[in-house]
Amino acid sequence: MNNYELGKMGESYALEYMKDRNYEILAQNYRVGRLGEIDLIATKSEQIFFVEVKSRTGYSFGTPAEAVSYKKQRTIRNVAACYIKEHRILDVEVHFDVIEIIMTKDGELINVNHIADAF
Repeated sequence: MNNYELGKMGESYALEYMKDRNYEILAQNYRVGRLGEIDLIATKSEQIFFVEVKSRTGYSFGTPAEAVSYKKQRTIRNVAACYIKEHRILDVEVHFDVIEIIMTKDGELINVNHIADAF
């Protein structure tokens, strides 16, 4: 399984994880031109969650969340601001979460770690 396939499989696991916990998925792979992309946008209890999904086949290079650099965080915040403006979202609590997905090299799920308010 190549890195692209691993990432897509991880996003699928994260989507399933969120749905199982009663999040309503508003968007997947929401892109604003060349500015960037957010993996998942969800809502629950009148709150909105912008979620970065990071998938790995182990911890050899650190935790998946450690790969969410300051630059990536800034991009996610900017794309989130565009989403909020475009959808005229007012007076809701906004969260930026990371979901870490650990899988085998064949794509079998080992662990899901949801880091709420990661940045």
